[in-house]
Amino acid sequence: MTSVLAGPTEPTPVPTQRPAPRVVVLGGGPGGYEAALVARRSGAEVTLVERTGLGGAAVLTDVVPSKTLIATAEWMTIAERAGELGISIDGPARGHVVDLARVNARVLELATAQSTDIATRLTAEGVTLLAGTGRLEGPTRVGVAGRDGAHHALDADVVLVATGATPRTLPEAMPDGERILSWTQLYGLSELPRRLVVVGSGVTGAEFAGAYNALGSDVVLVASREHVLPGEDADAAAVIEEVFAGRGMTVLGRSRAVAAERTADGVRVTLADGRVLEGSHCLMAVGSVPSTAGLGLVEAGVRLTPGGHIEVDRVSRTSVRGVYAAGDCTGVLPLASVAAMQGRIAMAHALGDAVLPLDLGTVAATIFTAPEIATVGASQRSLEQGGGRFVATTLALARNPRAKMLGIKDGFVKVFAHETSGIVLGGVVVAPRAGELIFPLAIAVTQRLTVDEVARAFTVYPSLSGSVAEAARVLRGRLV
Repeated sequence: MTSVLAGPTEPTPVPTQRPAPRVVVLGGGPGGYEAALVARRSGAEVTLVERTGLGGAAVLTDVVPSKTLIATAEWMTIAERAGELGISIDGPARGHVVDLARVNARVLELATAQSTDIATRLTAEGVTLLAGTGRLEGPTRVGVAGRDGAHHALDADVVLVATGATPRTLPEAMPDGERILSWTQLYGLSELPRRLVVVGSGVTGAEFAGAYNALGSDVVLVASREHVLPGEDADAAAVIEEVFAGRGMTVLGRSRAVAAERTADGVRVTLADGRVLEGSHCLMAVGSVPSTAGLGLVEAGVRLTPGGHIEVDRVSRTSVRGVYAAGDCTGVLPLASVAAMQGRIAMAHALGDAVLPLDLGTVAATIFTAPEIATVGASQRSLEQGGGRFVATTLALARNPRAKMLGIKDGFVKVFAHETSGIVLGGVVVAPRAGELIFPLAIAVTQRLTVDEVARAFTVYPSLSGSVAEAARVLRGRLV
C-alpha cells in the first residue's frame, strides 16, 4: 500500500477582529441616553457628552419637575370633591395650605435623583461620560470643551445629536427669573404667586395655568387663539376650558401679549389691543427653539430647517452619512417618549440591527391638566380632513359607575374606527389619569385591533377603563 505524505501546510489564518464602532452622543436627555444604552449593548464604544446633567432638560427642568409639581396640584383637585363624598375639611385654601418652597424643594430633589440614577446606569453599562459642550469638527470628529477647561477630540464612526430645545423668549418680555419667568425658572419660587399671568395656552401654558390655579394662585391665561389648546381635540379642549372657568381662572381668548415688564411689586403685561394686565408674576410659555446653534452642524453639511431644527428621516438619519439626530432638536414631535424612540432607532440602524422606522401614527401622548387629555392614533380633525371612512363614538365619563363613586363629572372616552373593517384608528380620553387609561387604545392602534376584539376583552367592574370597552361595543353596532 502506497502512502502519500502531504507537504508542509500553510498556517490557518486567524480572522481579524473588527474594531468596535465608535459612537459619540451629544446630549444626555431621553434621546441621547437611550441611544447610548442601545449602542453599548450592541458592542460599540460609546462616549456621551452632556453640558448640564444627565437626563437633560426633560429630567432637570422640564418633564420630571413639571409633572411632579402637577402631581402635587392634583391632590388639591381631588380635595375639591371631598364635600360631595361626605368629607368635611375646614381651613383656608380649600382646607389645605401650600408651602411652595417645600413643594419646589421636593421637585428639584426628585429631578436630581433621577439624573443621578441615569448617570449610574450609563456608567454601569460602560458608557464614557464627558461633562462639557460638544461640537462637530467634521462628520467623523467631535470636539468637546470640558467643564474642567480641558479640550477633548473624539473620532467617531457614528454621531448622534440630541441637544434638545430651550424656551422661546420675546425681546419685549425677557425672563428675569424672579417676576417674569420661563417654565424652567418656576422652581426657584419660594412663595405661591398671588396673581399669575400665563402667556401662551398651548400644552405648557395650560398645564402650568391649571396647576397653579389648583395650588391657590389667581391665574389669568392669555390665549392667542379663540380657545385653549388649539392643536388638540376640540371636544377635549372645550372640557378643559370649562373646568378652568369653573375653578375661577380667567381665560382671555384671541389675546396676544406683546410685552411684559416689572413693576415695583409685580409685573405688567401689555396685550396687542392695548389692554394691560397686572400680576405678581408672569409665565412666558410661547414655545421653544431647537438647541442647534454653535454645534458645527451646517459646517459639517447637516441640513437644518428654516426654524433651526435638524432634518431627519424616519430612522433618524441626517443629510450627512453617519450623523443622526433625535429629540426636540429635530422638531419631529416634542415628547420624551418620541425622543427616546428616535435615539433607539438611530443606533439600531447605524449599527446594522433590524429596525422599524418611526411611526408617529401610534404615538400616545398626554396633556397633564386636571382632568388629563390623552390621545393616540388618528385625530378627528385628520380623519375629517383626509376624507377617511370612519365611525366615532363619545361616552361621557359621568355615566361610568366608577367615576360616579369617585365624584368625577368631567371627561369622556372617544374612539374612532374604520367604518367597514372596524379597525381602531385612534382615540381620546379626558379623565383623571387619562395617561394610564389610553394604554388599551394604544395597543389597539399599534396592533390594528378591531373594535370587536377590544369589546371582547374583559374589564374590571367597576372601572374607568370599562368605558373603553363600552365605546368599542357601541362602535360594533355602527359598522357598515
